[in-house]
Amino acid sequence: MTGFGLVIALIITIIAMILAISKLRIHPFLAILTVSLLFGLVAGIPLINKTVDGRTIDGIANVIGAGFAGIFTSIGIVIILGALIGTVIEQTGAAFKLADMIIKLVGPKNPVLAVQLMGWVVSIPVFCDSGFVILDPIRKALVKKTRVSSASMTIGLSLGLYTSHVFIPPTPGPIAAAQNLGLGDNLLLVIGVGALCSIPAMIGAYFFAKFIGKKVQTSEDLELGSITKSYEELVSSYGKLPNGFVSLAPILMPILAMALGSIASMAGWTGAGADFLKFIGTPIIALGIGVLFSVWQIASAGKLDKFNEITNETLKIVGPILFITAAGGVLGRVISSTDLVPYIRENAGALSAVGIFFPFLLSAILKTAQGSSTVALVTSSAILYPMLGSLGLDTPVRAALCVMAVAAGAMTVSHANDSYFWVVTNFGGMTPEQGYKTQTLGTLIHGFCGMIGVFILSLIF
Repeated sequence: MTGFGLVIALIITIIAMILAISKLRIHPFLAILTVSLLFGLVAGIPLINKTVDGRTIDGIANVIGAGFAGIFTSIGIVIILGALIGTVIEQTGAAFKLADMIIKLVGPKNPVLAVQLMGWVVSIPVFCDSGFVILDPIRKALVKKTRVSSASMTIGLSLGLYTSHVFIPPTPGPIAAAQNLGLGDNLLLVIGVGALCSIPAMIGAYFFAKFIGKKVQTSEDLELGSITKSYEELVSSYGKLPNGFVSLAPILMPILAMALGSIASMAGWTGAGADFLKFIGTPIIALGIGVLFSVWQIASAGKLDKFNEITNETLKIVGPILFITAAGGVLGRVISSTDLVPYIRENAGALSAVGIFFPFLLSAILKTAQGSSTVALVTSSAILYPMLGSLGLDTPVRAALCVMAVAAGAMTVSHANDSYFWVVTNFGGMTPEQGYKTQTLGTLIHGFCGMIGVFILSLIF
């Protein structure tokens, strides 16, 4: 199948997946794998590997396997190590120490803003998936301390991370988009414009997070309602809490390592020292460093004998998250293996009349279709480069605004074919149906607010 029929098939697939999960109560892992298989077959992916004109086309089984394995390759170990760090932080009471520090910094009346800003800063050098896993223990502790809706705190953190993930280098997506649009040597401009465009996105995200918390009650909220101890009693049950540095080190050190690796790559440094920085800056190694500091933390608390037990419990908890996330990767890979993206690329001219909104719409279509924000950023920017002149986006500033329009589209929307959707919903104690009401709707509003900022700047520059 090719052409517009493929678009219709994808729409039907997404609707069927949502109904299977939310209405028929089919487990997300099975529902996503099933619709991925059916869509792949309808879209024309062969049953077995084929050779056409000397080019090997993978069969549907290989495509599914590659999509499943791809998630484990990219973020599987990161999720495990990050969850282990988070469990240690919870078990030692360090999460409560960090929550107290944050409340003192921004005030007790602004916990949603606190996690949102925390996410925005952390995700400048760190992928949003990794950032959410790393910061989730602090979010949970703040929920217990402030009694603010868990859904509000989850979406505040999620969208704060997402904002800088798509708008601000040195994360790979905006860097690649900037290079594709001729701004590889002008990243400082891209960073500055990205920071400006993130402001309306963050404002929209904040008010949405506050609003949705009144509408959605997660499993964390139900657990919180059954807690009879006060926050102070919960804290005292851990004994003496670790000091600020020991509490922060398992989170701070991975972020610092990834930031140094990003700087080394962005600056083009070479030599043994640069190679070492890039090595420790890879998420797996950076999170491994965080685990070492978490061992120090649990040893300082006199609970090192429980580390093996904590590890076993973490693996039990993380298993379902990994498999559902990998199933989302399967759907993304199946979609990418069809002719859908080439079809969108070939028909991009039909959308070009909408000016600065064209990059946004193109990127949003690609994001919603295949799930990855990075792929949407890279693919859209590659399509757009030859059109910059006709779109009136050929000056450096306006090309940077084009990058931002693509970035706003690349967060619109996050749903079941996006690994981040499953990270947020599972760690946030949400059902898939609640995920559509929070993460999916939130990224829709988030993306449009970001695009409003881009449009306003385009009127000025």
